[in-house]
Amino acid sequence: MEYTQEILKELYLRMVRIRTFETKAADCFSKGMVAGNLHLAIGQEASDVGACYALEKEDYMASTHRGHGHALAKGAESRYMMAEIFGKKTGYCHGKGGSMHIADFENLNSLGANGIVGASFAIAAGSALASKVLGDTHVSLCFFGDGASNEGTFLEVMNMSALWKLPVVFFCENNGYGVSTAIERVSCTEHIAQRAEGFGIPARIVDGNDPVEVCEAVSEAAARARRG
Repeated sequence: MEYTQEILKELYLRMVRIRTFETKAADCFSKGMVAGNLHLAIGQEASDVGACYALEKEDYMASTHRGHGHALAKGAESRYMMAEIFGKKTGYCHGKGGSMHIADFENLNSLGANGIVGASFAIAAGSALASKVLGDTHVSLCFFGDGASNEGTFLEVMNMSALWKLPVVFFCENNGYGVSTAIERVSCTEHIAQRAEGFGIPARIVDGNDPVEVCEAVSEAAARARRG
C-alpha cells in the first residue's frame, strides 16, 4: 500500500479521535457519571487504528475488555459508543451492554468486546470457521492482550485454527502488564509471537506505536488468510 499524505492524515485523525473519546470517557467516570468500570485504550491508539485500517469493511473483528479503541477504529460512531457507556437505549446495545460489551454485528461486523479474558480467541475462530464453511473471503481479526496469552483458550484455538487453516489473524497488543503483573514474570518466551512457531503459524513482531508498520503487518497476514 502506498501511504499518501491523505492516508497518513486519516490514520492520525482516527488516533486522535480515540484519544479524545477515551479522555472524555475517563473524565465522566472520574466524576461519577458512569456506572461500572472503564478499561481505556489510551496508549494503544496506533495499534487499534493500524490493524483495523488493514481490514476490508466486511471483515470481522473480535475485541477485548479494553475495546473502545477497537470499535472506534472499525468505524463505530462516538455518539452511540458514549450512549452505551452511559447505559442509554440509543447505545449500540441499547444500554444493556455498557463499556465492555459494545458490539455491532449488522453494520461493522464487530463481534464485540467482552469482560472475559481470552474470550476473543474462540469468538474469532468461530467467525473464521463460519467464513470457511460459507465460502466467503472474509477474515476475522482477533485482538488480545499479553495477559490473555496465558489462558488455555489461546493454545486450544491456535491449534484448531492452524489445523483447519481458518482465515483468522491473531493480534496481540502487548502493553507489558496483565493488570499489575509484568509479562516477563509469567512468560517463558521473550516474545509472545514466538509461541506461534509451535503451531506452524507465521508471526511478526512490530512496533505497536507505528500505525503504518502495524497496518503493513496485518495487511500481509489478512492477505495470507484470504488465500487459505
